[in-house]
Amino acid sequence: MLTDLPAPAGPVSLAADRALTARRALLSARTPESAPMPAGRVRPWLAEQARRGEYRVTPVPFSQLRGWHFEEPDGNLRHESGRFFSVEGLHVTADGLPPRGRRQPIIVQPEVGLLGIVAREIDGVLHFLMQAKMEPGNVNSFQLSPTVQATRSNFTGVHQGRRIPFLDLFLERGRSRVLVDVLQSEQADWFLAKRNRNMIVEIDEDVETGEEFRWLTLGQLLRLLRLDNVVNMDSRSVLACLPTAGARPDPAGDPDGDPAAAAVLRSFHDPAAPSVHGMTEIHSWLTGVRALRELDQRRVPLREVAEDGWLFSGTEIGHESGRRFRVIGADVAASNREVGSWTQPMIQPQVPGLMALVVKRIRGTLHALVQARVDVGHLNVAELAPTVHCRPADHTGPGSEPFPPFLMDVLTAPAERFRYDTVQSEEGGRFYHAENRYAVVEAPDGFPEEPPADYAWLTFAQLTELLAHGNYLNVELRTLVVCAHTLY
Repeated sequence: MLTDLPAPAGPVSLAADRALTARRALLSARTPESAPMPAGRVRPWLAEQARRGEYRVTPVPFSQLRGWHFEEPDGNLRHESGRFFSVEGLHVTADGLPPRGRRQPIIVQPEVGLLGIVAREIDGVLHFLMQAKMEPGNVNSFQLSPTVQATRSNFTGVHQGRRIPFLDLFLERGRSRVLVDVLQSEQADWFLAKRNRNMIVEIDEDVETGEEFRWLTLGQLLRLLRLDNVVNMDSRSVLACLPTAGARPDPAGDPDGDPAAAAVLRSFHDPAAPSVHGMTEIHSWLTGVRALRELDQRRVPLREVAEDGWLFSGTEIGHESGRRFRVIGADVAASNREVGSWTQPMIQPQVPGLMALVVKRIRGTLHALVQARVDVGHLNVAELAPTVHCRPADHTGPGSEPFPPFLMDVLTAPAERFRYDTVQSEEGGRFYHAENRYAVVEAPDGFPEEPPADYAWLTFAQLTELLAHGNYLNVELRTLVVCAHTLY
């Protein structure tokens, strides 16, 4: 096992060494149980939190949204404070779209929110302070969220609610050591250039947590990621940003005679493991896609999206095809939140999506096939996405779109090739009952190693190194990166 981790040389700096953090995270990942909270108690604890208060989400007509109005003359849906977010129109021209482009509703939320997890060593193992949090869009109300999950409007008091616990540990320099700190994107098909600050900070002292928080190891969180709808999207995004390269397991912890398990460990933890591409080549490939692909975004009045088949009623804005998504209103009561009740618009997808990562052992190292994907709301044209990133129902029936590459490979794969397969919720603060199936699928023998031009094979260590920087991996791929930790 990993013990006697070296102490940092010299004075403790604000930011921890990435290789040391990777070793400590691996030890935490290999600790599947912890005395403060057994993993088997997490779901009953979440259910107990739900019984402790009043939690209700009711779809309502737009006319019943308090403080929200359709602004004249553009019809944009805004809050009277001018803060939080707005629902506007977006006109996009891009490769693969008709020459006239496409119009759709989009959430505009320029402010940067904070997703922060507090870490602490307990019995020599790194633990993470997770919160039982109700979000109005969750299918099951309560899921494990980061220690702090707040928009800038929330933590600057625009909502006039209660103070956010532990916020000072992230905003005041010197209160903690920084393990992770990076701006990451949100869903680019529903948000316009939305980013959140993803942070993990470490403290040394014990803190009073209360009933809504529990300390869990990374190993426990990985066990819970094998279950549907337990670990929320924001937690998955932050945990994915933990570094892994340089945490080479000691010989006693290496798999004995299992080449598949060894390939996974090399992929995550060995920066010198054989790989198809070097990091310079990967950066150049993605930069080329961003330079050569077209993505022109223009905010337009929300009323204009009607020209592309969007229908307005008193209760929703939806597309005439019945596909894609709709905008609805919601009345929320949540007694454990900073504000006990409120109303807001939400986006509700019409069908669930499929986010699948095809993996293959190449040169003795597990590689993931990722695509450079252009979405309507991207800040920088393209980001890396899963091999398959779509809603399969949109590709069947009259008026459907062509099958994307590799979708049929995933849909027809036998069960034994699925290394990971669960349903996970998307961001519950803005999206209502948005779920996607997340899968890691092992490629069969003979699967081509030469992918199309917009696809490339990367190791997981390469993916986590890219996660040290913003706007490289989209939020769906970040979920699959952290879920792939369960493979070892």
